Amino acid sequence: MINVNTEDLLLQYEPMISAAIRQLNIRRDHDNFRQAARLALCQACARYDSARGHFAPFAYRTIRGAMLDELKKESRHAESASAFAPDTLEALSGHQAMEEHLEVSDDRLPLLRKSLASLTEDDRLLLFRLFAERMPYTECARLAGISVPGIKKRRERILVRLRKQITAMAEEEAAV
Repeated sequence: MINVNTEDLLLQYEPMISAAIRQLNIRRDHDNFRQAARLALCQACARYDSARGHFAPFAYRTIRGAMLDELKKESRHAESASAFAPDTLEALSGHQAMEEHLEVSDDRLPLLRKSLASLTEDDRLLLFRLFAERMPYTECARLAGISVPGIKKRRERILVRLRKQITAMAEEEAAV
């Protein structure tokens, strides 16, 4: 443990925090990442053991780790977001009555409905689990009997296929 004033410590290591933000190519929400880094710095100060080496490298690893954790949290949150509401995808996948749950005024909704109908049952089930049930990748992978990267690749392939189908159908309708 280091006996230093917290304000002095934060002031001294602010350039290190800025450097870590640049190295991780963080382009948004700097305040959120700075706060996470400051908290990590205080934790590093409390956990530091001088017998294990200098403080600066230990602080850097702790700060960087906290920022990486924040990036993972953001990534998980972004992956669970969807262009359509979860209940829309749930209804479109046929798991609930359509009329009761669709409150979307998107012109592409009928196109999405047709595209989802063209998917295999396994693909629709995966989308339902990911978007409607917000099931974690690990659980989806366990249920499907494949790895998490396999689920992510499958999800991406399904979404690319849906996008292509919707675009093609929209172009056909526009040509008519």
